[in-house]
Amino acid sequence: MTETNGQPPASQEAGHAKQDWEQTLLERLAFASLNEQRKARRWSIFFKAFFAVYLVILLLMALSSGFGGTPSVSGKYTALIDLDGVIAADTIASADNIVSGLRAAFESKAKGVILRTNSPGGSPVQASYINHEIERLRKKYPDTPVYAVIGDICASGCYYAVAATDKIFANESSIVGSIGVLMNGFGFVDSMKKLGIERRLLTAGDNKNFLDPFSPMHPKHREHAQVLLNRIHQQFIDVVKQGRGESLTQSDETFSGLFWTGDEALQMGLIDEFGSASYVAREVVGADEIVDFTHRENLLDRFAQRIGTAMAQTLGTELLARIPQLR
Repeated sequence: MTETNGQPPASQEAGHAKQDWEQTLLERLAFASLNEQRKARRWSIFFKAFFAVYLVILLLMALSSGFGGTPSVSGKYTALIDLDGVIAADTIASADNIVSGLRAAFESKAKGVILRTNSPGGSPVQASYINHEIERLRKKYPDTPVYAVIGDICASGCYYAVAATDKIFANESSIVGSIGVLMNGFGFVDSMKKLGIERRLLTAGDNKNFLDPFSPMHPKHREHAQVLLNRIHQQFIDVVKQGRGESLTQSDETFSGLFWTGDEALQMGLIDEFGSASYVAREVVGADEIVDFTHRENLLDRFAQRIGTAMAQTLGTELLARIPQLR
């Protein structure tokens, strides 16, 4: 039966609509499947590339491991170790790194060793380790002199470290000294009162809140901290006196924490002469060829670290992009 007005029957319209809906659904499912396949391929390529780069880095590091250690040099040469930056356990100027370079230099056939410094100081413990190791190596290798050459600055812990060397050289404009110890911090007690902030501190131990910046300083704690500083300062003074010996001209300001230019330091006996590393190697050691024994960050290690960081960032971005789909 057909409609007299020329319109298709309702059942035919419903059939067409159903066909259109099914076709649209199939198209959506097909596109979704294609998208998932593309994403899966991208992830597969990403992980394959990641592991390929990782394996290449491991291979290069393994191949380069044979190039570490003591440099191979023929003839006379002067060994050089750089002490650059803040002296702390987690820096390039840590005692572990400096001592490793010093040991390798003394164990080599170097005619002399130069410790070239450019440091404002740092940890007294790390500086003490370096100082004691220089003393030990000097006794073990009495025929190998060790000299300190100060660049821009050698203050506080840096001077503590180099006081054990045979001689100290500097430039007229170098900054030298700062033989003292400090402990610093902040106090926020009055600021908290003005802001209406209550400090809630629970401790087990009468002095566990020692130098807490949010609590008033107790006179007992201040006295105890000063005793600690005085003891470390005296250790510093003893090391300088032992290292400099009769060269040191003491005054009321020598161990006050002040610092001086190189020409003033020469008059005070804090340094012995003016001269650069090349001057000392050529004129003092007698071997103008300088071989660097400084412990430095491996280029491949740095590259691997950066690659790892980049990969982690990429992986994190991809995962974050997929999070809405995983909810």
